Amino acid sequence: MPRIVKGGLVRASTPSDTDLGTIKQARVDKHISLIEEAGRQGVQVLCLQETFCGPYLCTSQDSRWNDTAESIPDGPIAQMMMELAKRHGMVLVVPVYEQELTGAYYHTAAVIDADGSYLGKYRKTQIPLRSGLYERFSFRSGSLGYPVFETAVGNIGIYICHDRHLPEGARALELSSAEIVFNPSAVAAGLPEHLWRPEQPAHAVSNGYFVGVINRVGHEQSWDTSKFHGLSYFVNPGGKIVAVGSRDQDELITADLNLESIQEVRDLWQFYHDRCPELHDGW
Repeated sequence: MPRIVKGGLVRASTPSDTDLGTIKQARVDKHISLIEEAGRQGVQVLCLQETFCGPYLCTSQDSRWNDTAESIPDGPIAQMMMELAKRHGMVLVVPVYEQELTGAYYHTAAVIDADGSYLGKYRKTQIPLRSGLYERFSFRSGSLGYPVFETAVGNIGIYICHDRHLPEGARALELSSAEIVFNPSAVAAGLPEHLWRPEQPAHAVSNGYFVGVINRVGHEQSWDTSKFHGLSYFVNPGGKIVAVGSRDQDELITADLNLESIQEVRDLWQFYHDRCPELHDGW
């Protein structure tokens, strides 16, 4: 019998405002509306976009954004999402700006099961630093490895934005039996878009699991951030994109994911049968 899971991806643009409280509340309200829509459509597992309740904050070195960070799972956003997950019987992946201690911040995604219970979190591992991209100013490198979460719908893994460029995390998630991997991102139109389509199908094929990739939309005018190109999508273990969003709309993207096809693809391609980890440092 097929194991069909209805997956969803949510992204929403940031209002043009400079008041932190106004921005945060507006984004939370937008996402609650889209979560409610996902519930009406019967979505069973839903991932929100990178640092969903705030702007993409790393185009400058400005500590005022630290006021938007919260603790996980005790902060108000995590608690609210636990209630929403329970109400809709939906697994939620909730990327937030996390404050662990005073002055210690992480780029984090909380995982909440369909009964509203908090399962744990992933902290972004690969933190980029280059001209115009100052994530190391805001985030510490993740300290929790690449956990896989056993949820009501299956085994869920996460890597965040820049993590997707490196293969080690994607492989580590498969070796821990991930079936669906989510990658919430903030990718601007232009050069990075060239990598957007091929990278995740490659990870899906080489590791034999589903990938859900979320990108922001819109131009965050207040911070003069380049326009985000959208195009969120789901890709199956055979590397085929099975659902894709628009370039510029606030929206919910859904796809029916047949988890039984993971076994079928692995039996067909035999990539794991052919692995020789003893020849390359355990991988």
